[in-house]
Amino acid sequence: MDSKFIFNKDERVLCYHGPLIYEAKIMDRSWTDEDTELIGPYYYVHYKGWKRTWDEWVPETRLLVFNDENLRMQTKLKELYKKQPAKDSSEDVSLGKRRRDTKGEKDQEYMNKLEIKLDIPDTLKGQLIDDWEYVTKNQQLVSLPRQININDVFTRYKKFKKDKKGSRELNEDLLEEVLHGLRMYFNKALGNMLLYRFERHQYAEIIKQYPDKDLVELYGAEHLLRLFVQMPSLIAHTNMDSDAIRVLIDYLTDILRFMQKQQKQLFQTEYENPGPGYVALSNSN
Repeated sequence: MDSKFIFNKDERVLCYHGPLIYEAKIMDRSWTDEDTELIGPYYYVHYKGWKRTWDEWVPETRLLVFNDENLRMQTKLKELYKKQPAKDSSEDVSLGKRRRDTKGEKDQEYMNKLEIKLDIPDTLKGQLIDDWEYVTKNQQLVSLPRQININDVFTRYKKFKKDKKGSRELNEDLLEEVLHGLRMYFNKALGNMLLYRFERHQYAEIIKQYPDKDLVELYGAEHLLRLFVQMPSLIAHTNMDSDAIRVLIDYLTDILRFMQKQQKQLFQTEYENPGPGYVALSNSN
């Protein structure tokens, strides 16, 4: 069993949590195989300097080895959001998750992938920070199911591209392939890496309430934007060549620009206040 784990109990690590990368200590670890989509190692971590109430189980993909290279990555992510209005650094928004090293991968190729950059417009960076504050500080929730869900966002984007370029110039097959991939990424990633702790009971309730619907039919632009933040490091997990990565980043950048233009229409302006029972249940876990 131990051979299945990369990290050890009591090991000092870096861990992605919502906004950024934080120093943490592994308090416990466990192998999960009850859910076919969540099979793998999980670690119970304590974030240095944080209250114990923030301790949580995280998948191995959220963890980074504590070394100089990853500390530099931590610093780069902090610098990315320095343009935002003055806020505590723990309120910033993180990019992505850890890329697991394999013996067969060339170091230089991996380092090049780590340099993948996806420019998020400043107004959407602000949206991410507000989103984090609403959920983690104000204990509010995005209303679900969203009136304009992720599939609707993509449908509007496709129409926007057709109206702008026309059917002849638009490569509809390639566009649909990109959007299909994003749907798959979202459906797989939401429960693992896109939710804040306070949202987990809502997540469990909504999938029970709508067992026949995909998550892209229930969630909207708020959580889709969180996926975009993770995309550079998710791409680093793939075997995509540089040309394919360049094309994908171009599409992702264009979708972000569209979301920025439609920000008032796509994003919820006021999050809902859950009842005291929900708050008590979330805080007790």
